[in-house]
Amino acid sequence: MLFGRKKENDQAEDPSKGASVSNKLAKEQRLSSEFILGAIEDGVVMVGPDNLIHLFNPAAGQISGWPADEAVGLEFHSVLPLVDEHGTATPPQLHPFARALAGGKGVHDSKSLLQTRSGKLVPISLIVSPMAGGGSHAPGGVVGVFRDITTEKQEEARRNEFVSTASHEMRTPIAAIEGYLSLALNPKVAQVDLHAKSYLEKAHAATEHLGELFADLRTSSKAEDGRIASYPTAGEVGEVVAQAAELGRFNAQKKGLQLKYQVSSTKEVTGGKVIRPLFYGFVDPNRLREVLQNLIDNAIKYTPEGSITVALTGDNSVIQIQVQDTGAGIPEDDIPHLFQKFYRVDSSMTRTIGGTGLGLYISRKIVEMYNGHIWVESQLGKGSVFFINFPRLSADQALSMQKNQANVVSPLENH
Repeated sequence: MLFGRKKENDQAEDPSKGASVSNKLAKEQRLSSEFILGAIEDGVVMVGPDNLIHLFNPAAGQISGWPADEAVGLEFHSVLPLVDEHGTATPPQLHPFARALAGGKGVHDSKSLLQTRSGKLVPISLIVSPMAGGGSHAPGGVVGVFRDITTEKQEEARRNEFVSTASHEMRTPIAAIEGYLSLALNPKVAQVDLHAKSYLEKAHAATEHLGELFADLRTSSKAEDGRIASYPTAGEVGEVVAQAAELGRFNAQKKGLQLKYQVSSTKEVTGGKVIRPLFYGFVDPNRLREVLQNLIDNAIKYTPEGSITVALTGDNSVIQIQVQDTGAGIPEDDIPHLFQKFYRVDSSMTRTIGGTGLGLYISRKIVEMYNGHIWVESQLGKGSVFFINFPRLSADQALSMQKNQANVVSPLENH
């Protein structure tokens, strides 16, 4: 305590000593930070609200091919341009750094490829997070950490190729078995007693399930390594959601369920008429329809009675789709694992209904392809709500992207 007081008194008597100590501590802290950033194998980039790079560690330079002294001061999308698995450039406004800056929330992207300075495409895993309380390098900015995942992608591709090949080779014998069983159950072709017919029907159902499993295995393996066919366009998402809801309504009615479709409660009124808000996003409409059909089909399967609601809402930066049911709900312990491969909730209902355990996993992979996020909230005995969030585009952004993609007059010009 005496040493502490003496130090304070000394600094009070000679302010230059206090400043010297502070400068020394600041220098040591800076050197320590530089040492840590230099030792990290992952690339670390700080971007300010001005979209300029304020910090670029050596690993970022090794991966991207840009020396730090050249990268600092440039816009992030010119130093770290991203493309998807088809080679389509990620628009600057959809870049993870731009989304984190605009939304103030963390963004994770493990699907994009980084185009290095030499033009080489490198698969990366990128996490961008807002800087808490700002920072000396980029106050009010974001920090991104990324790494080269080429080796992981190669190992994943080998595993998926094996699964895909095995699934493909099994299609023909399974189809043959299913065909012969169908013939055996056809009274015009074969006559079997009721006891044998019961066994044949069970075998036929099991074969159909096996066929669905192998089909889902092929789709999931393609989704994992980016081989799933995807053709995203800048378009109006509401039409796709409405179509999926209409198809689901027919299936729900067959089970005695009511299916409702709701659009954002924020109404746009022009000349006394209520106009449905337009939600533009950058997605493949066919893949989005596939995800929605899976969620709606699941809601119908696991809802004994009541209703299902499909809702479309959002704000200036996000499109949100909701699929809500009044089913049995999902146990809290199962929710964190629900979108994992082959995971199924263990209940009497799931065992009766069946399934491959891949539908939600494939849905998650598809949603993530378009920088989206899917999750569920559920209460036992009350039902579940599945949420999908996508980045929302303005009409002007969608129009510009359509022109760049197709080089033709965009249908948006007619709105």
